[in-house]
Amino acid sequence: MELAMEKTDDLIKRIYDGKSEGWKIVKKEKSFTKQLSTIEETLSRFGLLKNEIKVYLYLARSGEKKASEIAEAISLHRTETYRILRDLEKKGILFSVFEKPLKFTAVTLDKAIDVLVNAQKMRIKLLEKEKENLVELWLSIPQPQVQKEKKELFQMLQGEQQVALKANELLEKTRKEIQIFAPDYYLSQLYYTDFTDKLKNKMGKIDITLLVEDSPKSAFFIEQIQWPKSKCRMVKTQNLPCFMISDQKELLIAFHETHARQTSDKKKDKTAAIWTNYKAFVWTLQMLFSKLQETRKGNA
Repeated sequence: MELAMEKTDDLIKRIYDGKSEGWKIVKKEKSFTKQLSTIEETLSRFGLLKNEIKVYLYLARSGEKKASEIAEAISLHRTETYRILRDLEKKGILFSVFEKPLKFTAVTLDKAIDVLVNAQKMRIKLLEKEKENLVELWLSIPQPQVQKEKKELFQMLQGEQQVALKANELLEKTRKEIQIFAPDYYLSQLYYTDFTDKLKNKMGKIDITLLVEDSPKSAFFIEQIQWPKSKCRMVKTQNLPCFMISDQKELLIAFHETHARQTSDKKKDKTAAIWTNYKAFVWTLQMLFSKLQETRKGNA
């Protein structure tokens, strides 16, 4: 989803009046541009489009405004501005003010996030309710007789959320053992999802071998997870991807894709992954995992 990443200085000047005290503070605080970018990116994850973010942020900072003032301030066509205002009002993060001419005002950022999060939760609940009906409807349709044959497959995944969901699925399917190697960056990602909690719940039920990169960051997250030191080994290695092997049959390997932002020279890392049950690939990563264990033993 495209972010509202027009020239940051221009956007800030539109949000802040050049003569206001707020603008003077912003000029002195260079980190504000980074903070604004973070806010924009977060709002985009809640489903807001680029111009919707522009309109909301402008109103959230400047208070009550007429549609014509908003359109002029952020360089939008007036017709599009009215449509966006109505859409944001329907989403529950803007209000119309009963005055002539009509004005609009925004809810505070914390309230807006609450509204957007709750809307996402409601959509998920509705989808969950529809699941049973959809499955029943699908099964009622005559299905062709297809001979099921086990094949070697692979699946490409992109984005931290999709990779985390696949990791959880792999863990849930594991019956005997799971082998995990996590560099410190990926270990922090796993920590900020519920994967590590689920992994701890599996302790004692399946055989878990956890290897992590030998670094202060890894040590910090292992401590935060409260993972038993006897169940974790640190290995001296660099520039290896995170990978998980389930029951010596399935593999999930995660890596980084680096993309340049469209509006700046800055690059942003994106998480991607490959899942496969391809025997040769699984065997190769098992050999690498064994070598990493031997490295640890050699350093002990």
